[in-house]
Amino acid sequence: MKKYLKSYGIAFIIVAVYSFVKLPVLRLDFTSGFTTLILFFVLAGIIDMMLDRGAKASKLAKNNFIIALILLVLVIVVPFFITTPILHASAYKNLIGEVTESEFTEDVSPVNVNDIRIVDEGMAMKLGEKKIGEIPAIGSVSQLGTFHIQSVNGELYWVAPLVHRDIIKWITNLDGTDGYVMVSATDPQDVRLVQSLDGKPIKIKYQPEAYFLQDLHRYLYLKGIVNYGMTEFTLEIDDNGRPYWVVTLYDHKVGFSGSDAVGVAILDAQTGDLNVYDIENTPKWVDRIQPESLVINQIKDWGLYVKGFINSVFSEEGVLVPTEGASLVYGNDGKSYWYTGITSSGGDESTVGFMLVDSRTKEAKLYMQTGATETAAMTSAEGKVQEKNYEATFPVMYNIYGTPTYVCALKDKAGLVKSVAFISVEDYSVLGVGDNKKEALAAYKDALESDGEDLKFETDKDDVVLNDKIQRISADVQGGATTYYFTLQDNSKFIFKGTSKVSNELPLTNVGDNVVVTYTKTDATTINITKFENNSILGKLSTKTESKKDKKSSDENNDKTINDNNSSKSEDTKQNDSNSTQDKENKNN
Repeated sequence: MKKYLKSYGIAFIIVAVYSFVKLPVLRLDFTSGFTTLILFFVLAGIIDMMLDRGAKASKLAKNNFIIALILLVLVIVVPFFITTPILHASAYKNLIGEVTESEFTEDVSPVNVNDIRIVDEGMAMKLGEKKIGEIPAIGSVSQLGTFHIQSVNGELYWVAPLVHRDIIKWITNLDGTDGYVMVSATDPQDVRLVQSLDGKPIKIKYQPEAYFLQDLHRYLYLKGIVNYGMTEFTLEIDDNGRPYWVVTLYDHKVGFSGSDAVGVAILDAQTGDLNVYDIENTPKWVDRIQPESLVINQIKDWGLYVKGFINSVFSEEGVLVPTEGASLVYGNDGKSYWYTGITSSGGDESTVGFMLVDSRTKEAKLYMQTGATETAAMTSAEGKVQEKNYEATFPVMYNIYGTPTYVCALKDKAGLVKSVAFISVEDYSVLGVGDNKKEALAAYKDALESDGEDLKFETDKDDVVLNDKIQRISADVQGGATTYYFTLQDNSKFIFKGTSKVSNELPLTNVGDNVVVTYTKTDATTINITKFENNSILGKLSTKTESKKDKKSSDENNDKTINDNNSSKSEDTKQNDSNSTQDKENKNN
């Protein structure tokens, strides 16, 4: 009995240390638990042989090795039969759930140009690093973690925690790192380092870059989350700015594979308070429950096994695959969706549609919209300004004028946004490029109209329209680009500016011209215009006046014709009455 206790006791201690490091999932549909058991019995057999110094292995050691061998066979053989897609293709196909076809314009509302994102993760990282570099005391001990995009009080931000640089920095800062960084996804100038909340300093104590009991994964494991897989360790802030770690919990639906999210663990990054939720009861401020990796894998299986395993290997009839890359997009309903293009097997630069998957509920919708892939759109945008060697960011799809449209930023070699591009999904040769979103949108509108598109315009509640006369106007040329500045007679407290990309009537405008100016509501005194129309050019006003006169003249002529017709009818009636009387007299005679 003493030997039993020694061999199993020592093996248990070694396996406990192994588990503390590797954090195996103790669940029947995960192989890591069986691997841990195999290690335990192999160690017990070896230790028993070391304690029993006989020439032959003891019965106990043999039994331990036999148990380990049986478990090893189970881990190798059983998963093949209950996991392989050869036998379970339909189960893999159905992991994503029901995929419903829908209409793009019905589900995706037109977006305000101010809400279009132009800051990608790479640029957010550069801006964030620049921000923390302004404070040497922080930059020397901390670095930025991974940025994740999220909605904060209705606005999109990239958010990343400050994390420990190495184990030495962790040891000297056991109370945690100093806050997090927020970078606006729509405005590169909006970069914030948040170090306090309600007058109290923020300390990110638990994080993936910490060690031992402060390591995020290990802390959650020791808190009792041992029977679920954990993935997607995302720092999200609630609407009050308090940082939490949101970790997706998942199990396997097809044997030892088919990972599927079942809920989340939400950990206060400062205090370590833990709450576990299923999908239905997760707090509303949490944007993502379904991780990108799990969703994309399920979309791949849905398209690959559409007609079974054999078809996926040989004929590939009807096989669909997601395009390279995915992005998290936000709808007007405030919900977030994983977006990916869908192309046929062997497709290169064209798609047959795209899919949006709710990042909380996993509700999937397919939009059969033929067009260009994201990569083709990026190439088209770069080709428009090829002389500048700009690099396009991964595009995000929006509903622009009722047309599915890719929007991406064009960055220089330093990673700074220099231009914005709008590219039609249906035809990537139809695009608009400008120095900012509004100029690019105006150029895109012209391109769509030139292509004969039937545009659907939405009135923006933030648009201001002025009907006025030009008081002053002047052109300013910088770097080869001309910007026109002007003031209006009845709105002289503002200075308006725009380029010929907004309207080709701007360069022809003179003092005293009647104009219609549109801009987005702002508190600034120098305002970028979004639309411009000069009613004094090409006789627009006189044409309108003549049109009214012609209409009046036409109406008068119509009235005269009607009166003449009525008079003619009256004369005819009198003549008929006279003839009738004469006939009667002749009859009486």
